[in-house]
Formats: sequence, structure tokens, C-alpha cells
Amino acid sequence: MGKVYIFDHPLIQHKLTLMRDVRTGAKEFRELLEEISMLMVYEVTRDLPTKEVEIETPLCKTTARHLSGKKVGIVPILRAGLGMVDGVAKLIPAARIGHIGLYRDPETLQPVEYYCKLPADSESRELLVLDPMLATGGSASAAACPAARAAGSVSVGMALLVFPILCSRARRLGSLVRAC
Repeated sequence: MGKVYIFDHPLIQHKLTLMRDVRTGAKEFRELLEEISMLMVYEVTRDLPTKEVEIETPLCKTTARHLSGKKVGIVPILRAGLGMVDGVAKLIPAARIGHIGLYRDPETLQPVEYYCKLPADSESRELLVLDPMLATGGSASAAACPAARAAGSVSVGMALLVFPILCSRARRLGSLVRAC
């Protein structure tokens, strides 16, 4: 995995605090998750490649930056990741959306994939895999596997994995990093 982002921006910390407050209602919780998702995707897409293009403004011709790399795919892990989709899609409206469904086996406690529908052209896209919680890292690691298959590689080195809450235990993040 190329980079791990620690989201320590004051707006993210503030909104996360509001989300976690017991007095926060369901509507406000969803709105805050959408806002945090937008702030996070802004940060993780910082290094997307751009190229200089010539455009005509109302005043004159000029050169400006335009995205030039792979297109983006949004892949929430069902169901919790669905709450992040709207925020990400607002910033990247042309992104295709897929879904990965996982559940935890009650006996083995291991994640089991029950659904995987990714954009048909996933191999030519940067995949943003969305899940708002990193508890054990098991679901995220399991989701990385179908994303890697779709991207045509054995690792998810080309995919961006997005998790909006800070992990209090580094070893949980480590299990995800090792899986990728």
C-alpha cells in the first residue's frame, strides 16, 4: 500500500467528535459522515495526476490543470460504507460505483464475502474502498482481495483504501497494511 493517511485536520476531528456524541441524532450523524467523507477524499486524492490543458476563459486563452490519470471507482463495503458514498460522489461525480458485501462468520469470526459487484472497467480505475470503521481490520482486508482482483493485481497497490475513523490500536491498522 502506497500511503497511510492520518486524518488529523481540525474540521475532521470536530465533526468526528460531534458524530460520536450520544446527543447526535441519526439525521445529523449521516450528514456529518457525508461531510467527513468529503474532507477525507479531498486529502487522499491530493496526489492524483494532472496535466496542463489549454482552455478558453471569458477573457482569454490560458493553461490550467486537469485530471489525467485513471478514472475513479467508489466501492463501499456494505452496509456501513454506503453512508460515505454521497460525500465522495459529490466531489467525484463521474466515478462509477460498485459494492462489496461482507459478513462475519459467527463461528470463525472471519469475514465472508457474500456480494461483489465492481465497475466493469475496475482494472483501469483507482478504487476508493469505503468503510467508516476499522475494528479488527478483517473486513477491510477481505474487501481488499476482490478490489485487487478487479484491479488486475495481486496487491491493492493501485487502490486507495479510505477509513474515516482513527484507529486507537496500531496493530489493527497493521493487519490491513499487511493484507495489501
